[in-house]
Amino acid sequence: MTDTYPHPIIAREGWPFIAAAFSAAMVIHLFAGWSWAIFFWVIAFFVLQFFRDPPRLVPALANAVLAPADGRIVAIEKVQDPYLDREALKVGVFMNVFNVHSNRSPVDGAVQNQWYFPGKFFNASLPKASLENERNALWIKSDAGQDITCVQIAGLIAKRIVCHVHPGEHLSRGQRFGFIRFGSRVDVYLPLNSKVRVALGDKVHATTTILAELVNQ
Repeated sequence: MTDTYPHPIIAREGWPFIAAAFSAAMVIHLFAGWSWAIFFWVIAFFVLQFFRDPPRLVPALANAVLAPADGRIVAIEKVQDPYLDREALKVGVFMNVFNVHSNRSPVDGAVQNQWYFPGKFFNASLPKASLENERNALWIKSDAGQDITCVQIAGLIAKRIVCHVHPGEHLSRGQRFGFIRFGSRVDVYLPLNSKVRVALGDKVHATTTILAELVNQ
């Protein structure tokens, strides 16, 4: 099964930054020469790779919770879900500046609520980032009735969280719903009886990696 969202190769959020970076490099190259422009070309190509947005294959396993982002697993723990006030399993994915930063839905389900919290910009790999950094949380009710909380978290360099969905909308597994610019994290809060399929330190890829399996209630 392939991603049904019409993905470009480059994320739409990146085009203004890419245009600005390449324009600056080109102007400096034309008026000051190659040696002065090398640094700006490096920056331009870094910005281009940061906003890449390749399509992804969606696993067929019906009860799978898919990785919402590319990165490394930095948290697997039993916690109190601060958004739904319940005990939950939290799985955290940390994205560095070289990861793809598109965020994708971990499950098929309807968005029940959304919360945005302004906050600080600690390193997103730190535990305190989950509750103290700027963040945007989505409560998704899966088609099977389970509650999933998916939280976009800004990081040390990330200064802009983008979320394109709102309460009442339905998401498909692997559907692109947002983006975080320049290093960040996504936490997923799952029912306690979920079967986690990843370990701390694992590298994961949005949509293609299965984080956990939901158990039918």
